[in-house]
Amino acid sequence: MVQRICCIGAGYVGGPTCSVIAQMCPEITVTVVDINQKRILAWNSDQLPIFEPGLQEVVKACRGVNLFFSTDIARAVQEADIIFISVNTPTKMFGIGKGRAADLKYIEACARQIAEVAVGFKIVVEKSTVPVQAADSIRRIFDANTKSSASFQVLSNPEFLAEGTAMRDLKHPNRILIGGDATPEGQMAIEALSNIYEHWVPKSKIITTNTWSSELSKLASNAFLAQRISSINSISALCEMTGADVEEVATAIGTDQRIGSHFLKASVGFGGSCFQKDVLNMIYLCEAFNLPEVAQYWQQVVEINEYQRRRFTSHIVRCLFNTITDKKIAILGFAFKKDTGDTRESSSIYICKYLMEEGARLNIFDPQVKKEQILDDLAHSSLSQDDTDKVLRLITISSDPYEACENTHAIVICTEWDIFKTLDYERIYKAMQKPAFIFDGRRILNCVYDYLKQLGFQVEMIGKRAGQKTLYH
Repeated sequence: MVQRICCIGAGYVGGPTCSVIAQMCPEITVTVVDINQKRILAWNSDQLPIFEPGLQEVVKACRGVNLFFSTDIARAVQEADIIFISVNTPTKMFGIGKGRAADLKYIEACARQIAEVAVGFKIVVEKSTVPVQAADSIRRIFDANTKSSASFQVLSNPEFLAEGTAMRDLKHPNRILIGGDATPEGQMAIEALSNIYEHWVPKSKIITTNTWSSELSKLASNAFLAQRISSINSISALCEMTGADVEEVATAIGTDQRIGSHFLKASVGFGGSCFQKDVLNMIYLCEAFNLPEVAQYWQQVVEINEYQRRRFTSHIVRCLFNTITDKKIAILGFAFKKDTGDTRESSSIYICKYLMEEGARLNIFDPQVKKEQILDDLAHSSLSQDDTDKVLRLITISSDPYEACENTHAIVICTEWDIFKTLDYERIYKAMQKPAFIFDGRRILNCVYDYLKQLGFQVEMIGKRAGQKTLYH
């Protein structure tokens, strides 16, 4: 019977996942560990290191009861029956597979540390996104370094969380996927992990596979979702040329039961920690296994995403009379999506970078992303050649959306925060330079499109020809 769970990695996956397990399994002690002391201190404070609706309430209810956050990794590993590995698996930035392959150095470090300190039987669970056959690498490390006093079973249990709805996804998942060996020991480990989830998830929603199918399923799921976004974004470009409205097209497509309506929202492109990283990993795997045609297919998903960002930015420059040097532009939203403070691979970063290359002065507002994070993202060497001085000269971080929009030539909506739907746009219009432009990269203002036009705004919206009347709400 499982009495203790340890999770190595106190990030966007480990923290929320273990908080929900602690809430749903009060008889199990759950400890989340990380080498980052600052992050652990934040988890033990009233200011959690990540923002996720509903997370703080669960943490406060369970913390100190059966949920603990610690930097003592060795002790947590020794005491645990099940060990989740939820560390970061970034894209490699140098060497073989640069820009595509997953960097598994943190996974390997975890495996070696577990092998060094573990005693007794442990079930080790891949929770991080990993390429196919990564579990085999972990097993080989265990086999080569494990003392006779320890033994392991390795499972794959990928997460399918969407930031902003992670707590709902954890409490009401549409499936739980567990991959393991077909041996009696492997099946026993699968059953032990399944029993944890069965505290609140119907058994019919728990899918068991071999380890490799589980690992590939995670990559394939994100690749398929990214593909749908790139597909509708490619249609949005055609809509702007032909006079069709991408939202009407998406609605018509989505009523086809064979296709469905999910992930057909045109925008400035997908972001976040998973989609691009996992598609690039899929591309690298295909190339490594000599499947160049398959690799090229998935490469186009990434290229359409980049094309959409550049296309949107180029349209801003054209509308502002082909020059934005020293013009003030308000950027509303910096997180990659609403209801999260995560900026990883956010389209806002790329759009800001492109506008800065043209010499624009940007006033940025986001209700959840801290000033330091915004400045760090825009000065990051892998994204921009701009030095910190240039970023500080061109960027102003505002704590209020009206302040961000004051005396600007244009407003660019990059994140679909609900607050942007209810702003006093009459007040904003009066405080802007004329002509006043709104570039809606998320189509959240479609329902007030005609009203904004009446106020005097020049409204430019993804997937909609400028000046076109709105026929529906």
